[in-house]
Amino acid sequence: MTEEQKSGVSFNIREPVYIQVVRYFKEQIATGQIGAGDKIPSRRELASIMKINANTAQKAYKEMEEQGLIVTEGNSPSRITQDQQILSSIRAELIESAVDIFIGSIRNIQIPVEELVDIIKTKYTSERKLSPKGGDTR
Repeated sequence: MTEEQKSGVSFNIREPVYIQVVRYFKEQIATGQIGAGDKIPSRRELASIMKINANTAQKAYKEMEEQGLIVTEGNSPSRITQDQQILSSIRAELIESAVDIFIGSIRNIQIPVEELVDIIKTKYTSERKLSPKGGDTR
C-alpha cells in the first residue's frame, strides 16, 4: 500500500468502518491502484495504517474473503483475488451503488431525466478537465 493509497482514507459515521474499508479496497482495484494477485497489508498493519481497531480490520478482511475479493492461504500474506469475474464486477458494483445513492437524493426534486443527464455531463466533463489526472477530483 503506497503512501498515496494510505492517505486517501477518511471515514464517515453513517456506515460501519469495516464496510468503508472494503469499499476502499474495491475502489483501489477499480482504479487500478492494486491488481489481481497483489499482496495487501496484514490485518495489524492495516489497522495501524488506517488508524482503526484491529478487530475492525479483521472484520473487513473476513468480509472481503467471504466476497471472494481476497485470498488468504495459511500464513501467507492475503492477496487480491485473481478471479477476473469478481474483479470485473467491482467497477460495475461501485457505479451502481453511487447512482442509487444519487437518484435517491435527487428524485424528490422531480427534474426531467434529459435535464439531469445534461447537468451530469456538463459537471462531469468540467471537473475531469480541472483534475490533474483527468479523474475524480475528491
